[in-house]
Amino acid sequence: MSKNFQGIFPALTTPFEGEDLAVHRFRENIAKFNALDLSGYVVLGSTGECVLLSNDESERLVRAARETTAPGKLVIAGTGQESTKLTTSFTNRMAAVGADAALVRPPSYYKAKMTKDVLRSHYLAVADGARIPVIVYNIPQNTGVTIEPELLIELSAHPNIVGLKESSGIISYLGKVIPHVPENFSCLVGSGFVILPALVMGASGAILAVANAAPAACLDIFRLFKEGRIDEATQRQLALTPLNKAVMETYGLPGLKYAMEIQGYYGGPVRRPLLSLAEAAKPEIEELVKALNSN
Repeated sequence: MSKNFQGIFPALTTPFEGEDLAVHRFRENIAKFNALDLSGYVVLGSTGECVLLSNDESERLVRAARETTAPGKLVIAGTGQESTKLTTSFTNRMAAVGADAALVRPPSYYKAKMTKDVLRSHYLAVADGARIPVIVYNIPQNTGVTIEPELLIELSAHPNIVGLKESSGIISYLGKVIPHVPENFSCLVGSGFVILPALVMGASGAILAVANAAPAACLDIFRLFKEGRIDEATQRQLALTPLNKAVMETYGLPGLKYAMEIQGYYGGPVRRPLLSLAEAAKPEIEELVKALNSN
């Protein structure tokens, strides 16, 4: 089954120095990631603190990603805004500075009004107006809006809607979608807890926050699965789970950025209103990274 978007894509963090964007640190991280067999990068996702950035800052990051990303790797930009017009405009602005595809979350401020008909109209209009392919982003824990499987299947028929990032962590969602979408439609899982189960169900890859701090482990899971070494892939998935829990549930983005620092990448601070990692949490994350690296 051919897929347009396959493999492992880190959902890149956004580096700050104080409250200021640190684009040079962003470039340094990408340059290090380029040495790995990653398929590309997602900029301006939830992990990238996208809602805390100005549009100008966002453009600087996408431009830097395009200029720094190694040939053959893709740049996917998060472009969801609260109106259809702004989403389309911002998508095309990011396309102009080098994004290969747009990751589009649903509008959520008026979440009670985000019915199936409203969301269908929104995504079809964005796909019609976008100059790059659109990947639908289902992340109900952040938006409070679920793209129902039936709607996603409908949207997959549009020639410019080419994929899904499924971040709910509910593996049955993929089971409801994958048998009913076009063969070249890419289903990418967004939860580090279920990389292997998603691949077994037919996902083409993953967009992962934890890949910022543990890219090798994420790549191992994908490679071992592709080689048919399911038992070994299972062991890598189980080994990754404790760190993923710490950086995605217990400590969140500050914990992820600290884990990156341990691994030799630039993490740095989060942007307020998010708060820095408590000193008391650092030894736990250090031990989790050490344990993963020793497996």
